Amino acid sequence: MPRTKQFDEKEVLKNAMELFWEKGFHATSIQDLVSHLGINRASLYDTYGGKDELFNTAFETYRQQAGDFLKSVFEKESSVKEGFRSLFYQAVDEGIQDCSRKGCFVVNTTTEMVPGDEALQKVIEGLVKKISQVFADEIQKGIDTGELSPSKNPEEIGMMLLTFYNGLRVIGKVSTDADSLKNMVETSLSVLD
Repeated sequence: MPRTKQFDEKEVLKNAMELFWEKGFHATSIQDLVSHLGINRASLYDTYGGKDELFNTAFETYRQQAGDFLKSVFEKESSVKEGFRSLFYQAVDEGIQDCSRKGCFVVNTTTEMVPGDEALQKVIEGLVKKISQVFADEIQKGIDTGELSPSKNPEEIGMMLLTFYNGLRVIGKVSTDADSLKNMVETSLSVLD
């Protein structure tokens, strides 16, 4: 008769995601996972397949949550520019409130694992294309509604704003000056004027 799991798999996955996000893949050992997650090695391997598989599942979970969050931010705002402002200001606020200074899991993983991990690089390349397309679509929506000038190039501006967003997440790991960070946001948003 199979043994019943004595832990909540979703909660363990959430905790694993937090640990990988904070420490990175290479600095997180199996023993770190066992200690932090409160499960034994056998359960970790049986349920998740090992460190690599657990990391990949945690990273996928983060990407899904981040994608859902991104969509919700733009859906809440009637103005394209306000949607970007809201997204960027939330990144500033998260960075300042996060005592562990984790930044963005995707940005951290990119700088730690790429180049070197070809499969992960392809995943991240796909994610960059997907998010820059979301940004470009928002800009196109602003052009279509007359909020933004038709002279704007949605793809170029979308990629530029994604690049800024990723940089903002990095700077947010070291800066606690909300006013300065929000001034940077306003400067970047001037590209939409």
